[in-house]
Amino acid sequence: MNAYELGPQTGLSSLTATTRPQPVPGPGEAVLKVRLVALNNRDIQVLEGRYGAKKAEDRIPGSEGVGEVVALGEGVSGLALGDRAVFAHFVNWIDGAFSMAYFGADYGITHDGWLAEYIKVPAATLVKVPDSLSDEQVAGLASSALTAWHAVVEVGQVKAGDTVLALGTGGVAIWALQIAKAAGARVIITSSSDEKLALARTLGADITINYRTHPDWEAEVMAATGGAGADIIVETGGQAGLARSIAAAACNGRIVLIAVGPLPDAPLPNFGGIIGKNLTIKGIAEGSRAMMVRLLRAMDVHGIQPVIDRTFGFEEAPAAYAHLASASHVGKVMVRVG
Repeated sequence: MNAYELGPQTGLSSLTATTRPQPVPGPGEAVLKVRLVALNNRDIQVLEGRYGAKKAEDRIPGSEGVGEVVALGEGVSGLALGDRAVFAHFVNWIDGAFSMAYFGADYGITHDGWLAEYIKVPAATLVKVPDSLSDEQVAGLASSALTAWHAVVEVGQVKAGDTVLALGTGGVAIWALQIAKAAGARVIITSSSDEKLALARTLGADITINYRTHPDWEAEVMAATGGAGADIIVETGGQAGLARSIAAAACNGRIVLIAVGPLPDAPLPNFGGIIGKNLTIKGIAEGSRAMMVRLLRAMDVHGIQPVIDRTFGFEEAPAAYAHLASASHVGKVMVRVG
């Protein structure tokens, strides 16, 4: 089969086309014929050697996609040849609370990922895709969409009438906007680009703030909410912006930490605000299989359509990575395999 490998991880040029034998499932395993792959920022970080320690040079990258079941190993039930399926990339996290052990089976990082014609996975991790949902709707769920679902629904416990603040217009923030609107929430979103904010308004954003024009964006949030603040904040800026998120939060608000980001030298300057507002601050990894099931159900019920910036052919995968790295995109960058 045709595939890509990470190579030496010294930059985007490390991505290397190769051929491999087609995988064969063992007991409890399934092989998918890959149809569509979605790229994420961590894919760029891995190729540049910035995502923890360097990975095996022959690792196949890619943490999210959709495929069709073409082979099943002994003992597999609940799946049939021809089923379309997706999976959360921490494949051992089926349900329940997170464990550090789940980092040991992270597809695209510790195990071969999606950027190939076929992928072999534990069958128990697969989630069948309803016929009502297209490949484009589900290929980009396992990383940014599942993270947004975890933040807004599982931790944030969003309900109609809540105010949700999504920082930036990256993949997690756009998914947070769409998921929160489907739940009946009011959404505030920030960006340095008026063009991206205009797109966010077409997706239902109620309040948009240009943080380049308004570097004190937390004051803008408070003004827009009549001093109440945001009930749920999807914090994608890392620790450096956490103080502003605390200032923008409502009493009893939930701040969900997505990215580590650059670490400031000084300690958090408004630590007392966490106590004074009775805030919950929680870091999360992407999500479990059970969360993926609930996300798929919500997408089916609400007809959520992802924002897709551009789809490249399989042989154009290096160009897809370069396009993602340029940060000129809004929405998902995808690679069509089959």
